[in-house]
Amino acid sequence: VFHLFLHSRRKMRLLLFLITCQCAINSVNTHQVSKPNVVLLVADDLGIGDLGCYGNRTLRTPNIDRLAEEGVTLTQHIAASPLCTPSRAAFLTGRYPIRSGMAAFSRVGVFLFSASSGGLPSEEITFSKLLKQRGYTTALIGKWHLGMNCESSNDFCHHPLSHGFDYFYGLTVTNFRDCKPGQGSVFLKGVQKSLVIPIQIAGIALVSLAIIQYIGLLKVPFQALGYCLLITAISLAVLIFFFYHFRHLNCFLMRGHQIIQQPLSYENLTQRLTKEAMQFIGRNPDAPFLLVLSYLHVHTALYASKNFSGKSKHGLYGDAVEEMDWSVGQVLNVLEKYNLSDNTLVYFTSDQGAHVEEISSSGEVHGGYNGIYKGGKSMNWEGGIRVPGLLRWPGVIQAGAYMDEPTSNMDIFPTIVKLAEAQLPSDRIIDGHDLMPLLQGKVTRSKHEFLFHYCNAYLNAVRWHPRNSESVWKVFFFTPNFSPEDSNGCYDSHVCFCHGGFITRHDPPLLFDLSRDPEEKVPLTPETESRFYEILRVIHLAVDNHTRSLHAVPDQLSWDNLLWKPWLQPCCSSLFQSCYCDYDSEGSLPEVHSG
Repeated sequence: VFHLFLHSRRKMRLLLFLITCQCAINSVNTHQVSKPNVVLLVADDLGIGDLGCYGNRTLRTPNIDRLAEEGVTLTQHIAASPLCTPSRAAFLTGRYPIRSGMAAFSRVGVFLFSASSGGLPSEEITFSKLLKQRGYTTALIGKWHLGMNCESSNDFCHHPLSHGFDYFYGLTVTNFRDCKPGQGSVFLKGVQKSLVIPIQIAGIALVSLAIIQYIGLLKVPFQALGYCLLITAISLAVLIFFFYHFRHLNCFLMRGHQIIQQPLSYENLTQRLTKEAMQFIGRNPDAPFLLVLSYLHVHTALYASKNFSGKSKHGLYGDAVEEMDWSVGQVLNVLEKYNLSDNTLVYFTSDQGAHVEEISSSGEVHGGYNGIYKGGKSMNWEGGIRVPGLLRWPGVIQAGAYMDEPTSNMDIFPTIVKLAEAQLPSDRIIDGHDLMPLLQGKVTRSKHEFLFHYCNAYLNAVRWHPRNSESVWKVFFFTPNFSPEDSNGCYDSHVCFCHGGFITRHDPPLLFDLSRDPEEKVPLTPETESRFYEILRVIHLAVDNHTRSLHAVPDQLSWDNLLWKPWLQPCCSSLFQSCYCDYDSEGSLPEVHSG
């Protein structure tokens, strides 16, 4: 059903879209198409198949579906990365994350600790910086995940307020299972695999040295042996302290530069985020504003308030989706309250596809649904990068239209920068393209002839949509090794990785035509596709041109930038008081109706 919903009547939808665009062009021209308010709603790990407007028939998402009914639905909207940190960097800058150093060469592709030194470089230009320069009031509410400090615990070099946002209320890192008691740990298995053997080796080595010293086979200075024991003991103590206090050290809520709740409380958290968004809009009804509402839903740890808990047909995951949909409805309602709907561009998306390997310790599925698409988060199969893309602007963007052309979350940057009458940076490559000509029906083809899909810092796949063809070719230079082999993900490691024994390289590359095989089931061969080698030749030329456009930049996700640094640790009290505080007074929260 989902396959038919998205693909069976493509030509009919395109024809209807062109007709409606032509019929409404005079109406569109009468509306102001510059300096609108901008509301960007970003879900976390939401599957494209989780929403009613993309074919789901069991989860209730009427408010998000309303955006589709009153705007344009992008059915081939692509995240620039299948992981949170690089995808969000690309979204904010309109550039592939490899250009800003926000794509990792190591196994870990996202920031894990609040006291890491990496982050979105200050040299990067975000759409929030440019809109602020044009007189917009700007706010980020929710998840950031692009770093915080560089050299001290309060330099805030990577903080949202250093990247063009006037107001921030949210998390600088992300939502972890470890942040919510009883939800397990995302680190335990990795720590066991990575550290148990080195600790055993170090222990055996120290015991052996002591024995050799004792029986007189080798003279080891007692001082040197003591130093080794001391260093080992201190390292273990720091490690134990860090993971024992992980929740207090990494899970906290900030307003501006101040920590207001440490550790984070999940009680009515979505209501608090929603209230902040509504109040921001209410404070700025007469001046242009940019609001980025970056939800914690539906990244684990999953949570839902009592009004939504147990109400969906899909357990806690479904409850979280439906609570997020309620929040979207509250934002749309407050725009109507202040008569701002007709002058506000609203965009809804997810930073990447659903995390299919997310299963709770009790066996409950905590990951979402990517529809017909293969794979999920951390993979460049379509399930990992094809995300919801909904845009609404009454009178300017056509209502109820579908666009099957390839688009990217990087396109939001040039789209809203141009609408704000700001200038695109001329000193760097912007990989996104202005969506307005496509959304208004002035053109029918996406400017993205090629899209490059990175797995961390490694070029994994390329998409080619020839200008004279309906085909969308996609090649894979390597693919992740699923575990178990017959599954749809990397369940043994929780996410798929990008190098070494975790992948299989392909020479020649795997080739698919997504217009005929969106599920990426059957790779094409020279026998089944007569243009096989010509397609590969064109794509290799595009890769060469793209690679030449890249320049060496500092690696923000190097091990040095990823590791926890105690001197960078933000703490609202002190480490000896377990970094505890709660200054987040809820006050009155928006009225909740889960039905």
